[in-house]
Amino acid sequence: MNKEERKKIHAALLLEKEKTESKVADLKELTKPISPENAIGRVSRMDAINNKSINEAALRTSESKLRNLNLALERIHEDDFGKCNMCDADIPMGRLLVMPGSSKCVRCAGRF
Repeated sequence: MNKEERKKIHAALLLEKEKTESKVADLKELTKPISPENAIGRVSRMDAINNKSINEAALRTSESKLRNLNLALERIHEDDFGKCNMCDADIPMGRLLVMPGSSKCVRCAGRF
């Protein structure tokens, strides 16, 4: 991976990190406990509980993505960043942007 590609990936990862941090903050707000004192109907309460469950799953996914983005940003200046751990081939830039924690190329990832 050359310096220009590394700069592009770094900028894209920083932008994605910013978006993901914002999403995590929003989801944390949406997953706060539902107070039983609120005067909402039974069906509305059930709907709120269901939405909370969905938002909690989205929060876990976003937090995992944020961890992977942070790991990728820590490793981006290492010589082996963007290289497959199995075959030492370059991992495509698109894969690194979609899955920043990728340590294997598409071919090797499909084997296991």
